[in-house]
Amino acid sequence: MLNFDEERFLKIQGGAVALRQRLDDVISECLSAGAENIYFLGTGGAAILMQPAAQLLQRRSRFPAFIDMPAELILAGSANLTPKSIVVMPSLSGTTKESVALLTRLKEIGATVITLVGHADTPLGQGGDHVFVNFAEDDTSCESFYLQSLFIALSVMRHRGEISNYGEIAGELERLPSLLLEVKRAFEPKAEAFARKLAAADYHIITGAGNVWPEAFYYGMCILEEMQWIRTRPVHASDFFHGTLELIDKGVSLILFKGEDELRPLAERVENFAPAYTEAMTVLDTADFDLPGISPGVRALISPVLLATVLERISAHLEVMRNHPLTTRRYYKRVAY
Repeated sequence: MLNFDEERFLKIQGGAVALRQRLDDVISECLSAGAENIYFLGTGGAAILMQPAAQLLQRRSRFPAFIDMPAELILAGSANLTPKSIVVMPSLSGTTKESVALLTRLKEIGATVITLVGHADTPLGQGGDHVFVNFAEDDTSCESFYLQSLFIALSVMRHRGEISNYGEIAGELERLPSLLLEVKRAFEPKAEAFARKLAAADYHIITGAGNVWPEAFYYGMCILEEMQWIRTRPVHASDFFHGTLELIDKGVSLILFKGEDELRPLAERVENFAPAYTEAMTVLDTADFDLPGISPGVRALISPVLLATVLERISAHLEVMRNHPLTTRRYYKRVAY
């Protein structure tokens, strides 16, 4: 595979899976101590990656789950953020400015802070009440964060008696690192062609629904815009029909992500509409990826993980094709802002 270290990938995703038991223990401890809600408070891309776990709790659990922006909470606060709150703060660097600033406020409130970081010797690596460290880099962090946050959500449901097959799900998830590697290998012959479609236009509408919508948002904002300087318009598949459809024309690129949860019909609605009006629609469907031994229910849970793992292959080809390394920045962490 192009510019890819298989051993490193397995180590990082295996590291995420290895955190499951301790995450479960911490959540059990928090709930036993009377926790009343959970906040997922990341900044930027890390925040987006928490959305599928938060959505899972919001739809399948009675335990209140919130997503908010640290930059806004610092200024406005939240009536629901109390000493009885569990706060999950992801940051690959462990130094994200807005998250570090909020950490001080959370200490004052008395909330229990769980930090998910790539480096221990950092403000968030040292400042959480419960710190989970799993080294990763930009090209491998999505799967790791998706899995860690999913373990947290499943643990909440388990200890509240809202899920009966936690053990079976956990067993399947622990097999994922090697299965994801095989998904990458199988997709590699298609990755260059997909990248060529992305390179062919300087503007893309990107859409999806359910738990893959955050990956559509993330890939547009954090990869194509930040790392490739390609303009995008991420829009939820439902909202697509309330404005963005008017931008569709013969040559307008539309990238559609399809997952396998119950919101899949919303993506199919876009898929049925768009070909009559654009010749540049491209579909990436997780149902096309082979995952031996993984049940339909677990496949639905990990659709964003699957998309992240094949999109990394696409990005690897895209940066070479455009002679634009994914690490190149003009402003991000380069100038004051």
